[in-house]
Amino acid sequence: MKTYNLRNSLLAMSFGALALMGCTEGDKFDYGKTVVYITGTETTPVTKFVVEDTPSAYAVTASATSKVDKEVKVKFAIDNSLVEAYNKEHKTSYYVIPDGAVTLEGNDVVIPSGKAFSTPATVKVVSTENFAEGRVYVVPVTMTQVDGLEVLQPSKTIFLQISRVIQFTSLNVSNTNLYSNFIFSEDKKKELSNFTYEIKFHSQQWHSIARLCSFTSADEKRSSMLRFGEAGMDVNAMQWVSPSGSIVSNTRFSTDRWYMVSLTYDGNKLTMYVDGVKDTEGAGDGKPVDFQRFELGMSWTSYRGSQYFRGRIAEVRVWNRALSPAELQMGLCGVDAQSEGLLAYWKMNEGQGSIFKDATGHGYDMDWTKTAREINEGAGLSYNLNYSSAIAWDSDDKNKCNQ
Repeated sequence: MKTYNLRNSLLAMSFGALALMGCTEGDKFDYGKTVVYITGTETTPVTKFVVEDTPSAYAVTASATSKVDKEVKVKFAIDNSLVEAYNKEHKTSYYVIPDGAVTLEGNDVVIPSGKAFSTPATVKVVSTENFAEGRVYVVPVTMTQVDGLEVLQPSKTIFLQISRVIQFTSLNVSNTNLYSNFIFSEDKKKELSNFTYEIKFHSQQWHSIARLCSFTSADEKRSSMLRFGEAGMDVNAMQWVSPSGSIVSNTRFSTDRWYMVSLTYDGNKLTMYVDGVKDTEGAGDGKPVDFQRFELGMSWTSYRGSQYFRGRIAEVRVWNRALSPAELQMGLCGVDAQSEGLLAYWKMNEGQGSIFKDATGHGYDMDWTKTAREINEGAGLSYNLNYSSAIAWDSDDKNKCNQ
């Protein structure tokens, strides 16, 4: 099969999907004519631009759906105004790259006669100095002029998502003496009709039952608790004990790799995502939940010695809304601390001290010299327990994330 015929097939599939979504141009598009589009946008307009060091370059080219019989001139430009419109349409939260961080060289290109690909324009990221932590940046490169041929409008723009390798520090939770609860003051209690709870973890070992954490009310009613291996499950299957029942992951988790688990509730449905991809779901009961307490590990009486989790955690978050899959996938390495609906955000990356700081500034710092747990069965909670001596940190080659 000729290359341009394969491209035509891909474009036809793309337009078929657009037509089903109500795109009027999809209804009248002539698949037999030659049109121009940005190479790489046949199925999605977003592509990763890996930036390991600066300057880093990315070649952008135009393609025609068949060989052209005369030279076609194409002009590219970076148009940052397109980011807001894309976010609104796709429920994403990309950011415009800071001023002076990117250049476009050779923006006038040509598709030579008898060819279907243009000469390249070069996008260069020349500095990441002003990149804010947790933000995902895109560079929208669009065709502003094409001489002699029509433009395939859905593929007129490519959004280059800046992808960086990020080294981070994490909390080591293998020491069972660390396991306890932090209960926030009454003024910090939040009633959530919708929510997203997230935690990033790295397991070193599976065994019979391993408790990871709980997001809950002060009295532990209608909580969201995460554990592995309970009730005869596979030891690497995650159970979400949700406010309305048990939900078990389809994923069987591996050791020695990082996962981001996200739990969403939209007021009706409970959904578990693994690395931003839907894993399983369950029915909600339509009732809100209170958040006022975070439990690390299994802190109840002697069970922390048997239901331990050997591994690391990072990026613990509480949102007052159900995030979209696109938003979840963007937040695998980190999020902007001022993101819409982000109630509390513990990066778990301090590297020292006893306080897990809330990056949002909303006052949800957790001081591990002032925790609470039930030491003896039936005795009730003991307060102001200091487990800071069990805090340990990891920062090695395992702690890398490609955002």
